[in-house]
Amino acid sequence: MKTFSGIIFDIDGTLTSTNELIFASFNHVMNKYLNKTMTNNEIISLFGPTEDVILEDFTGSDFPQAREDYYNYYSQNHTMADLYPGIMEILTFLKSKRIPLSIFTGKGRDAATITLKKLKIYDNFDMIVTGDDVKDHKPSPEGILMFIDKFKLDKNSVLMIGDSPSDIKAAHSAGVKIASVLWDSYSKDKVLEMESDYVFNTVGELKEFIKTSFND
Repeated sequence: MKTFSGIIFDIDGTLTSTNELIFASFNHVMNKYLNKTMTNNEIISLFGPTEDVILEDFTGSDFPQAREDYYNYYSQNHTMADLYPGIMEILTFLKSKRIPLSIFTGKGRDAATITLKKLKIYDNFDMIVTGDDVKDHKPSPEGILMFIDKFKLDKNSVLMIGDSPSDIKAAHSAGVKIASVLWDSYSKDKVLEMESDYVFNTVGELKEFIKTSFND
């Protein structure tokens, strides 16, 4: 029995340990153009819009060069990031079951592509929806609905997997199931206060759940 006909993944904090790289990349630009350093929490408070929107807001007329500097740093220092152990096994298993897999991330297209390709999981996904591909960023359900529409799925059999409150809100708005993962969530306490369908503390827990959901 296959419980799910389609699964959507967030990237940062869900598939990949990229948060420290993101913090460092933003501070690289902030130091160069504004002579300031932001705390992790200050950077987290900016999340929602894409990197480009945030960078342009801070750097103004310097944005074109600041943007180039951000992505160069992000790409050249990507060894700071990695897949969480066990994620590749989950993705490989799901691909073997031949169900549509999607990304829905607030990252812009450039940063998402860098990460997915450098960590060699880009080709595991049948659809990639970034912050550049939607009119309204999370918690808008737009990216989830795009996936459902493209693959003509029953929303009741679609699962969103993410680590943030915005993932939960987006899933609820779209009418799909939400699995909240807590192994690297910067909003763990807020997530636990919300109504997720499933909560996983480790990749191993998620892996076991996924495998038992596809018993033939």
